[in-house]
Amino acid sequence: MRIVAGIDEVGVGPLAGPVVAAAVVLAPRHGLMGLADSKRLTARRRTLLAEEIKACAQAWALGRAEVEEVDRLNVLHAAWLAMRRAVENLAMVPELALVDGVHTPVLPCPARAIVRGDARVPVISAASIVAKVARDAEMCEWDAVYPQYGFAGHKGYGTARHLEALARYGACPLHRTSFAPVRDAGGLRGVAS
Repeated sequence: MRIVAGIDEVGVGPLAGPVVAAAVVLAPRHGLMGLADSKRLTARRRTLLAEEIKACAQAWALGRAEVEEVDRLNVLHAAWLAMRRAVENLAMVPELALVDGVHTPVLPCPARAIVRGDARVPVISAASIVAKVARDAEMCEWDAVYPQYGFAGHKGYGTARHLEALARYGACPLHRTSFAPVRDAGGLRGVAS
């Protein structure tokens, strides 16, 4: 039986925070019900499924690219870096990685990109869910450090509230200065309260 890992990332679009990727290896008869694209699930359902996935997966791991890496590399290359790190962090070496998306990053194993894989391939859906729950939880923790931005609500995405906070407070160290709305908001002024 081949060891196949599903890989997906979250956090490419936000103005703040890391890109987080997950790699998940499921048994052929994993028994998980309700796997879907993480964006189509409620936060509560995602959290419950993430715990089920981690409990029954043959292996799972996270990888990340920090804000500084997003700014230095660009967000696509940072996402690929996070994916590679997730695969490298697995307790087993996959024989094949199925990646959500159009492009295949360079990984330590053969890989195949699948468009809309997070909605069509259960092992990629599992990775999508694990990654999103992990990143969302981290952004909620950052909300306590920088409450003026409302990270717990929008998770760093460019909502009207977030853009208003950027205009009022400037950027904090969690913001991606290579993204135009952050650049346009001015210098690094947001400080921990």
